[in-house]
Amino acid sequence: MRNQTLILIAAAAMLGFTTTVIADDKADELQRVQDRVSSLFSEITAADVVPSPIDGWYVIRKGAIVAYISGDGRYLMQGDLIDLDAQVNLTETSRNESRRELMNSYPAEQMIVFTPAEKRYSVSVFTDIDCTFCRRLHSQIDEYLAAGIEVRYLLYPRSGPASPSWTKAEEVWCADNRNEALTLAKLDKSFETHSCNSSVITTHYSMGQDVGLRGTPAIVLEDGSLISGYLPPPQLAEALAATAQ
Repeated sequence: MRNQTLILIAAAAMLGFTTTVIADDKADELQRVQDRVSSLFSEITAADVVPSPIDGWYVIRKGAIVAYISGDGRYLMQGDLIDLDAQVNLTETSRNESRRELMNSYPAEQMIVFTPAEKRYSVSVFTDIDCTFCRRLHSQIDEYLAAGIEVRYLLYPRSGPASPSWTKAEEVWCADNRNEALTLAKLDKSFETHSCNSSVITTHYSMGQDVGLRGTPAIVLEDGSLISGYLPPPQLAEALAATAQ
């Protein structure tokens, strides 16, 4: 009986040792892949490379860009990875996680926020002051607020730096009352502004590219999913309710 007990103890110890070795090997493999990727792509850091749902592969996640690399660091693959059994697009799930982390880490005071009396949901909206559908969305801001939807605006002049839209965005940001200035700017009305540090526009523009927007308005929901284009208040409330389930 004592011999059997000793054998069981030894087996358990060996199993624990084997598990530790496997874990160490996986950690070493991940480190090698991270080092290789960061050496090949200067914009990718080690933190952007994490384990994937598929054994032997790792996922590279940088904003809305998602790619997969083999454990030996040789093969790189881009495209949507779909779990057919679960009927889940794993790549889109990863994109959503990236967007959610990005938006949650960005301070609200660096946005132009319209908050309802009773907040149920919050969305981040990349807006161009001159964009027709951006203006249509903002013309219904009271309806979004009535539905309990907080709208957090980021300024994204589609035509890029040194354009009239970019200048308007800077003027809105430098106004004493940014909320009022944004509303007036979208109505082509004048407002008081002054010189200030408007580098936040560059940050917003870069973030828009990171989330993978394809036009404005671009609406990022609380779960990180992206809606490209205008969505009326009732439909947006329905989409938010669906993601909250």
